[in-house]
Amino acid sequence: MQALSRRQLIVLVLLTLVWGINWPIMKLGVTDFPPLTFRMLSMWIGLPVLALVLVWQRVPFRIERAHWREVGVLTLFNMLVWHTLVMLAIQTLSSGRTAILGYTMPVFSAMIGAWWFGQQLAGRAWGGVAAAATGVVLLLWHELTRLSGAPLGVALMLLAAVAWAFGTQMMRRTKLPESTLTISFWMTVITLFWMTALAVAFEREAWVWPTLPVWGAVLYNAVGVFAFAQVAWLSMARDLPPIASTLSVMFIPVLGVFSGALWLGEVLHWQDWAAVLLIMFAIGTVLWPSRSTAAH
Repeated sequence: MQALSRRQLIVLVLLTLVWGINWPIMKLGVTDFPPLTFRMLSMWIGLPVLALVLVWQRVPFRIERAHWREVGVLTLFNMLVWHTLVMLAIQTLSSGRTAILGYTMPVFSAMIGAWWFGQQLAGRAWGGVAAAATGVVLLLWHELTRLSGAPLGVALMLLAAVAWAFGTQMMRRTKLPESTLTISFWMTVITLFWMTALAVAFEREAWVWPTLPVWGAVLYNAVGVFAFAQVAWLSMARDLPPIASTLSVMFIPVLGVFSGALWLGEVLHWQDWAAVLLIMFAIGTVLWPSRSTAAH
């Protein structure tokens, strides 16, 4: 396992906190507000902040013409599909369930790495895959047993997790010479125009002036998510081995579940507790280094 520097450890802790508590914050923001428009506003405000970070760090904005195709593919899987489906799903699911389902990503990433990229997957990892699948079934079963259940929301979140997993695998393998900050900036630009087009096309008639709580959620996402967390995650995916991000990924859904219960009064059923334990176990078995790896 690669040792983390003090700076990397601080970034990891901040990323965990920012993304973990963002799930109930997003749920609050979209409860009485169009979800695609919520994401659009967050990105319009967050993009200038991200641009100022590049200027402050003296990072160039330019990307070579030959590299734009790869940037586009990275954007599709890491941001376009993820942000679109998450914003549609979170209206129908509790923030805690959305977080749990979204952070099945490491398990899907391990499966994609084994099947698509030829990575060797340890036997225990397949046990983790089975545990994660069981956790998802528990959540889906609970949704189907309710008259107001939202199996479509579960399906959207799982599809978003698969896309993000594939994008993370691609980010780990990219040979682009540009800075991660530069790549993140242009990925955000592309996603911003995509979300703006969707919001105008499908939600324009539902537009209302945001309330104070909605503005708070928008600003939190603009600065916390797009100017910091998104860049931090892409940097870890690109520069560090998978285990370095495991510490963060394992605790984000836990924070999402319990902060949602605390702040929004979301009721936790036994299926939620079981799903948290199963998926946390799955992430650990998939990404925690083996003894032979740790010995090196």
